[in-house]
Amino acid sequence: MSPERVVTIVPEAGLHARPASAFVQAVTDHDAEVSAGPPDGDLVQAGSMIAVTSLGAGQGDELKLVAEGPDAEAVLDELERILTTPEEELDA
Repeated sequence: MSPERVVTIVPEAGLHARPASAFVQAVTDHDAEVSAGPPDGDLVQAGSMIAVTSLGAGQGDELKLVAEGPDAEAVLDELERILTTPEEELDA
């Protein structure tokens, strides 16, 4: 079974702008296939900026992350960090 997590989004902008860009970059930096979406809904490819922003995920929403591949746990760790870090602290 593929590793998965459900994370509550912290950045005020939700999964848009810088958080979305950092999210997609983290996926492309790891050797893993990642899908994301609402816990009870359809998942999209997390390496696509258009797909990720189309989720419309906002602050306080939960996002299900599923990863497959050699870096599955590492990419989930990084994505959880991005989603639980206030936007103004992301660049720190």
